[in-house]
Amino acid sequence: MTARVLVVDDVPPNVKLLEAKLNSEYFDVLTAYSGPEALDIIAREHPDIVLLDVMMPGMDGFEVCRRIKSDAATAHIPVIMVTALDQPSDRVAGLEAGADDFLTKPVQDLALFARVKSLVRLKVMLDELRNREATGANMGWENPDDNTPFEQSLPTDASILIVDEQERVMERIARALGGVGSLTFLNGGDDVADRAREKNFDLIIVSLTMRNTDGLRVCSKLRTFEETRHVPILVMVDDGNSKMLVRALEMGVNDYVVRPVDRMEFLARVKTQLKRKEYSDKLWEKFHVSMQLATTDAVTGLYNRHYLTSHMETRLDTANIAGKPLSVLMMDIDHFKAVNDTYGHAAGDMVLKEFANRIAKNIRGVDLAARYGGEEFVVMMPETATDWATMIGDRLRQEVCDHPFDIGRDHDPITITVSIGVATSFEEDAGMTPGQLLESADKALYKAKEGGRNRVIVAN
Repeated sequence: MTARVLVVDDVPPNVKLLEAKLNSEYFDVLTAYSGPEALDIIAREHPDIVLLDVMMPGMDGFEVCRRIKSDAATAHIPVIMVTALDQPSDRVAGLEAGADDFLTKPVQDLALFARVKSLVRLKVMLDELRNREATGANMGWENPDDNTPFEQSLPTDASILIVDEQERVMERIARALGGVGSLTFLNGGDDVADRAREKNFDLIIVSLTMRNTDGLRVCSKLRTFEETRHVPILVMVDDGNSKMLVRALEMGVNDYVVRPVDRMEFLARVKTQLKRKEYSDKLWEKFHVSMQLATTDAVTGLYNRHYLTSHMETRLDTANIAGKPLSVLMMDIDHFKAVNDTYGHAAGDMVLKEFANRIAKNIRGVDLAARYGGEEFVVMMPETATDWATMIGDRLRQEVCDHPFDIGRDHDPITITVSIGVATSFEEDAGMTPGQLLESADKALYKAKEGGRNRVIVAN
């Protein structure tokens, strides 16, 4: 995986060394020699990851990192601190400033490439969700001002799973994470990953030093299951075991702590992962809302015309292959314009909503109901013959005309009727398009209107 990497250091030889290492792995490298220059490049170029020296004159790396992470436009860009400082307090200061990881000088190639690739994979996923969020905002589906960086959002009800065989280690973790969230402990075993699927965890902490359980295999299985694929994983590894750490990062582990674990650094890394999970969850939620808004009608909550026609093409192909019929009901509320003209559009919307509710109550779960436009609705019914579709259509017609529609406290309920056209695609109609099937149902609907309305007519 390639990426654009910004290297920031006030010492030119250090910059050239990292630039050469990254170029050898086909990364696109940008360089900066001061904090202000780095911020300017980030604002213009939006790199995929930043390798940031801590000790720089004027604006040090901690301040640069804080500014990157406090800007909603750049907060999602991963930052790796490259430093000669190796005290836990320095790491905690960097993590609190928003750093995603640390590399200690002199930088080892294996560790450098593993960390960069791991964080870039995460950013690619976030970029995709952010792009979809921006598209939704541009189309008016979302609030464009709701762009709080994840660094400012720490969940108060996080659920954390800890996997370790040593009871005393679990006790120390419980003390270190007191107040962060609810903790669940598992002492290893081949079924750890399967058990993790049973609950929606916000973070999973796995020890890679267990004797009777392969921690790497646990991490691998967690990444294969749909329920845990996007849950952040933090591993605990022995100091100096870089080979195991690199393998963990390559399989999708998000972060790590080195034993002996410093309590403050451990707590800071846990909070960082929980914040990122909260941010990612919000992006996923907005994406699902956007998808729902893109495929449903705002007034009735049924699917819209675009979704119906695109889905019908697939259903027709399936029906033709299986040799099964596919029927559609084309419905039109009779004299709906008179409702709007007499009682107002608010009352008209109430009629549309109630009509949609009655459709939903009278069709099967496999059927698809959509608002086709205005007061026209369509129900697509897979594996349904004409006589059965006609019976359902007549039942719906009866349900509409026999029960008046409530249009608010200021008016008595009003009587509504509906005209329905039925069309079916049979095995011998292979090659029929959704447009042709809908046109056939529409012609039947027109005959129902001509014949006096409030009736069901089957297409020839």
